[in-house]
Amino acid sequence: MNSEKSVMKIVVIGGSGLIGKKVVQRLRDAGHNAIAASPSSGVDTLTGAGLTEAMEGAQVVIDVANSPSFEDAAVLNFFKTSARNILAAEEAAGVRHHIALSVVGADRLPDSGYMRAKVAQEAAIQAAAVPYTIVRATQFFEFIGAIADGSTVDGAIRLPPALMQPIAAEDIATALADIAVQPPQNGIIEVAGPEPIRMDAIVRQLLTAKHDPRQVVTDPEARYFGAVVNDQSITPGDAPRTTATRFEDWLRQSTPQK
Repeated sequence: MNSEKSVMKIVVIGGSGLIGKKVVQRLRDAGHNAIAASPSSGVDTLTGAGLTEAMEGAQVVIDVANSPSFEDAAVLNFFKTSARNILAAEEAAGVRHHIALSVVGADRLPDSGYMRAKVAQEAAIQAAAVPYTIVRATQFFEFIGAIADGSTVDGAIRLPPALMQPIAAEDIATALADIAVQPPQNGIIEVAGPEPIRMDAIVRQLLTAKHDPRQVVTDPEARYFGAVVNDQSITPGDAPRTTATRFEDWLRQSTPQK
């Protein structure tokens, strides 16, 4: 990582999850004191329990936590309350950089309760006193299977042909670890995978690789997290930070060969 060489204490909220574990490992490999903060380690961002202790002496906080429920009211409460509690603890501790993982296109999908919640989280960060960087990432390769499962009706998967530009979890973790040792942007950075691909097509690729017999039905009116999407909805803008791992390479590495 291109960074100042001093060792920093960096707290990773959601440090026991898919992305968090990878971020913690990268930071530790780079010599930093990376702390994985999550309910399993006694840190509860909804109640605020453990936050004061976790923040003590921290220079940077990376928030990659996700809501345990995607129900509209619950997810909104999670992101608003967690952001408020985390930022208050950071301000009290003198944290110099708050980094939050958000979603490319969050502000373009108001019909999605999850995206509305992410926009509310971003607004709380922007209104707080702690310098920040919001990292909007595209969808993870690792979540494509969940998109298929959530779109299955009567054994068929109904998906729109909308473009997406998904990213490997390993690559977003690397990007977050790099951003953690850079100055705060007080703005938004978009991070995306290397190539655009249509949602129905990428799910077909995944099903083929996994020998899953379900059929994908292309339906322009099919919803994505409650919202109708088009080619601009969840793809990045003109100058995203792009990563290297292509979906077909990730699929080859992650799918057992028969």
